[in-house]
Amino acid sequence: MKKLLVTGSSGLIGSEVCLHFANLGWEIHGLDNNQRAVFFGTSGDTRWNQQRLTELINDFYHYEIDIRDRKGIIELINTIKPDAIVHTAAQPSHDKAAAIPFEDFDTNAVGTFNMLEATRQYSTNIPFVHMSTNKVYGDAPNEIEMVELEKRFDYADESYLEGIPETFRIDQTKHSLFGASKVSADISVQEYGRYFNMPTACLRGGCLTGPNHTGVELHGFLSYLIKCNLEEKEYTIFGYKGKQVRDNIHSYDVARFIEEFINAPRIGEVYNLGGGRDNTCSILEAFDIITDISKKKMLYKYDSTNRIGDHICYYSDLRKMRDHYPNWNITKTLRKTIEEIYESWVRRA
Repeated sequence: MKKLLVTGSSGLIGSEVCLHFANLGWEIHGLDNNQRAVFFGTSGDTRWNQQRLTELINDFYHYEIDIRDRKGIIELINTIKPDAIVHTAAQPSHDKAAAIPFEDFDTNAVGTFNMLEATRQYSTNIPFVHMSTNKVYGDAPNEIEMVELEKRFDYADESYLEGIPETFRIDQTKHSLFGASKVSADISVQEYGRYFNMPTACLRGGCLTGPNHTGVELHGFLSYLIKCNLEEKEYTIFGYKGKQVRDNIHSYDVARFIEEFINAPRIGEVYNLGGGRDNTCSILEAFDIITDISKKKMLYKYDSTNRIGDHICYYSDLRKMRDHYPNWNITKTLRKTIEEIYESWVRRA
């Protein structure tokens, strides 16, 4: 039986990957020390998801090691001897990073480097998939010519009608400290791939979401927005009139792409992993969709100060992904994804 090591296994993407590969017959080793609860308090606690994995997966082994523990990570990988590694553990918040800069960099940059070096010491032949972020592009996408519509912004420059490609620049732009730590991790993953000829991939995620997301105000836009609607809690829009646009991808479609990459890995690759143009929405448009589903009015207030380094409009160009892996595509529509998230919050209420 093949073994998969997943860091951040109790999080949204980590748990989805665990379940997906367990269904494919893999033995699953999950590493998660519930650091999300440390970063975001009790609302960010993911122990419920850890318990869910224990109940649903027969061959599931959980480890409480922190990815900042260099010696512990090296020993763990050598003990497990995995056939592939999916690295999703991170400090995930754009905003939180400025308040905890050392914890952010040590987790995202140094933690990823620890994982890479431990993997190299064990084997240079196993696939290593890293969950990066579209924040590596900083606020450079805001320089693209845009058009303002009634409830959203969109690209006016026709060369970006399919979205942001992987060739878009990542320097000479404001990233936020989170974006900077993730750039370091992203470049390290590429470098280990190219320098040591290791099969690595950076997946630069847009809005990764799904029913098992523990969304909080500082991270998990769509999940948190839906939770606010369900609980009739006031949601705060930060800047851009609520017309800022994101592409949303269901965690299942993320796991499916990871499966495709692990089955046919490449060296030092980068992919913009999002929902693409068809799965885009602005905050105002998301309000409309969840209101139609829940029949509850969306309560919100507006703060004209946008988040530092935030994107006005961002969606992923999926053409490279589809070209390299033609068996992969988006299977979950935006509305279906929102319905699943809503139903999940109802069950957890």
